[in-house]
Amino acid sequence: MNDIRRTILWVVFGFSMVLLWDQWQIHNGRQATFFPKPTPAVTAKAPAAGAGATAATPGAVPAPVAQGAQPGAVPQSGGAAPAASSERFTVTTDLLKLTFDTEGGSLVRSEFLEVAGDDAQGKPAGNFVLLEQSPERVYVAQSGLVGGDFPTHKTVMAASGERALKDGQDQLEVRFESPVQGGVKLVKTYTLKRGAYDVAVRHEVVNAGSAPVAPQLYMQLVRGGYPHASSSMMNPTATFTGPAVYTADKKFQKLELADIDKGKADFQREATAGYVAMVQHYFASAWILPDGTKRENFVRKVDDRYAVGMIAPLEQVAPGAAKAVAATFFAGPQTEKALERIYPGLDLVKDYGVFTILAKPLYWLLDKIHTVVGNWGWAIMGLVLLIKIAFYWLQAKGYQSMAKMKAINPRVMQLRERYKDNPQQMQQEMMRIYREEKVNPIGGCFPIMVQIPVFIALYWVLLTSVEMRHAPWVGWIHDLSVPDPFFILPAVMTLTTLLQTALNPAPPDPMQAKLMWFMPLAFSVMFFFFPAGLVLYWITNNVLSIAQQWLINTRMGVPPEFNLPKFR
Repeated sequence: MNDIRRTILWVVFGFSMVLLWDQWQIHNGRQATFFPKPTPAVTAKAPAAGAGATAATPGAVPAPVAQGAQPGAVPQSGGAAPAASSERFTVTTDLLKLTFDTEGGSLVRSEFLEVAGDDAQGKPAGNFVLLEQSPERVYVAQSGLVGGDFPTHKTVMAASGERALKDGQDQLEVRFESPVQGGVKLVKTYTLKRGAYDVAVRHEVVNAGSAPVAPQLYMQLVRGGYPHASSSMMNPTATFTGPAVYTADKKFQKLELADIDKGKADFQREATAGYVAMVQHYFASAWILPDGTKRENFVRKVDDRYAVGMIAPLEQVAPGAAKAVAATFFAGPQTEKALERIYPGLDLVKDYGVFTILAKPLYWLLDKIHTVVGNWGWAIMGLVLLIKIAFYWLQAKGYQSMAKMKAINPRVMQLRERYKDNPQQMQQEMMRIYREEKVNPIGGCFPIMVQIPVFIALYWVLLTSVEMRHAPWVGWIHDLSVPDPFFILPAVMTLTTLLQTALNPAPPDPMQAKLMWFMPLAFSVMFFFFPAGLVLYWITNNVLSIAQQWLINTRMGVPPEFNLPKFR
């Protein structure tokens, strides 16, 4: 009876841990792993016919800001010419194909020439598009001036500059110049570089009037058309999607869409360093101001679109003078080393959550192995081998304890039969045997306990690393970031898990013995939904664990044998 009670308590405890883990995922801004709830969809509205500039304006909340208005108000209209007079054109480098709109000099489309997109079946097709302004989806980068009737992202500007990066050319410039508005002219200069996803953006404010002016520069990312979150029973590939703010004091701050809807988004508003970003699986965009530049971070919802940005006050500009502010715009894949070079802390858009301290060195090691073997699948297997070597002696203690338990198991079974009517006496005799043989009944848990944090950290490494996207391994595995299309790896994973279970000593209680087989089976089911790279990791770990356990049993004089289940 006591064994049954303990078994029930263990099941309740395990289920409670699953629920706690789901709540921890939600707390850290991610979709729940085991019991996700669908997120309300946000669908971008197409501009109404004849609506002109107003309907096509994402991210702008209040009406035009009058001179001396409070900071933080981004205008909806800046007195610009109708949108019909604007035009769009593309600029191409070796990595980027960017579409600019002369209305505001805004970025309205970004296509990555060396990153494949996905078709309806998730297979590589065409180039990946991040920013886009269409009836189906709005995701744009905008900037302008507030604090008066100044040029905004609604002001139609004159464009000049080159349209393509030529052979032997390292960079090109695209320039937008606004008409004089409120006595001020705004000149935006985008500098695109070879081999880079970050773009230098220079905003020059020219005072063409007769009185000093002190405008404020705003930069914002606006996105709508968020897809429904998966409502499947298990959603292991759910990652954070939405706005984020990074500051020197509070570091990376993810902003849940539900909190923004309620006006309860918690983030640092006043800062002198950092960036604002829009984050999604594998990709991100960000506006970055130089450290030391005062700014007010903001996030807001406008209709069915979300905007995150910064407003930086400028020093007073005298008549005939100009003031320039340098900034950086990034839109690209979350390649960790490249993000670190662009700005310290930008690599956090690749979100490992609470396991960053373990995940970052694991990714570093995985990347180093990949440079040697040249294949991410083999690199994963090599990483597992190194982890097993690092934890060998600690795990060996656990396996030695399991081997001792297996050796004394016949004596324990005899005690159970002898004292089956006296559970208390049976427990006392079992503890006596454990003391005499120096066996720790829970010592076999060490191999699993040691692996859990590393497993979860590596899970996030494999889940968030864009390098795994469309990365082949062998044969039928053409993409390590998605589940095995034929479920071969999950089936092998299940078999190796059962084999490892069979090598463990059978619990003396029949109920516990059944549970010992049920739990691995239930656990293995989840792997049918996991990315192939993660399943490959766990298979490799299982095989190496079985070999280690077999070796230790043999050395201790405990012949390896399989304890097959006996369900009666």
